[in-house]
Amino acid sequence: MKRKASAVWHGGLKEGKGSISTESGVLKDTQYSFGTRFESGAGTNPEELIAAAHAGCFSMALSAELGKAGFTPASIHTTATVTLDKTDAGWTVTESDLDLTAKIPGIDEAQFIAIADGAKAGCPISRLLNAKVTLYAKLAG
Repeated sequence: MKRKASAVWHGGLKEGKGSISTESGVLKDTQYSFGTRFESGAGTNPEELIAAAHAGCFSMALSAELGKAGFTPASIHTTATVTLDKTDAGWTVTESDLDLTAKIPGIDEAQFIAIADGAKAGCPISRLLNAKVTLYAKLAG
């Protein structure tokens, strides 16, 4: 049995916000804000929790890496999509995709992709997942 969820994170290190959409039967295509969903303790589905943690964690790691390189992002939009598989041992993440766009004055595409790759390597959630994490990074027009 597979379950999949995507979480979107807008913003940077301090003022991020986001929403979640999941394909599991009960919550299909429903949007939640991170605040109301998780502060109320309602986010108990594993795919939601992992997707939300991954989107937020990666965006924060990217903001930190950009700051170290001397860039201030005007906007960051990260979508983390995770696929979980149920086995006898419980739920296992089998796939994780990070899709991001950002507006960053003064940076070129190659620099941005290199910094995003560094952020992926430095993101604690990316390192914890026992799945290949695929990154798609592009600058917004």
